Amino acid sequence: MKKAILATKVGMTQIFDEDGTLTPVTVLQAGPCAVTQVKTVENDGYSAVQVGFVDKKERIVNKDKGGRKEVIHRHGVNKPLKGHFDKAGVPGKRYVRELKLENAEEYTLGSEIKADIFETGDRVDATAISKGKGFQGAIKRHGQHRGPMAHGSKFHRHQGSNGACSSPSKVFKGKGMPGHMGCVKVTVQNLTIVRVDADKNLILVKGAVPGPKKALVTIKETTKVEAK
Repeated sequence: MKKAILATKVGMTQIFDEDGTLTPVTVLQAGPCAVTQVKTVENDGYSAVQVGFVDKKERIVNKDKGGRKEVIHRHGVNKPLKGHFDKAGVPGKRYVRELKLENAEEYTLGSEIKADIFETGDRVDATAISKGKGFQGAIKRHGQHRGPMAHGSKFHRHQGSNGACSSPSKVFKGKGMPGHMGCVKVTVQNLTIVRVDADKNLILVKGAVPGPKKALVTIKETTKVEAK
């Protein structure tokens, strides 16, 4: 992986090219990401860069007259993380992730990774947590066929038979069944960057990116190699 950055999903829109071609794009707020730690082969056994994204307030604790502690801002940065961020010289961050970059040793603590590391035409992979769909049946969850819709049918959108009677006399593990759908890690590969706005740290990617709005998305250089 040569280039990577953290982003949040703004939403989808469409743009027109110079020749009038309409292109659906996903708008991503990419960075700026602050380098909070540089991991080396000598110290950690591998090379990577730890980055923080989106500022986060500190945890505020007040003491009343009786000496008891009262937490005012409970979801802020706690003391261990605050010390970690202070060591890097950056404010508290909401998201902290590792990016295994090939040139990780070239980064320094506190440096920023912005959207301008990518250019128009680059191919990237987008990774995020998909939208949660709740409890769904086998038709929507796995694309199975429905039953007959006639009045005499005993099931319409039911899953149907799950196993034979005498052999194998069981339902095999891994069979698609009704259950919770979504909220899984999804990666869409080989997406094309249509436009990069370095001033506003925006990246426009052709097509759809997994996850709802405001979701954390990891953008990295694609692992696919185009055939010549």
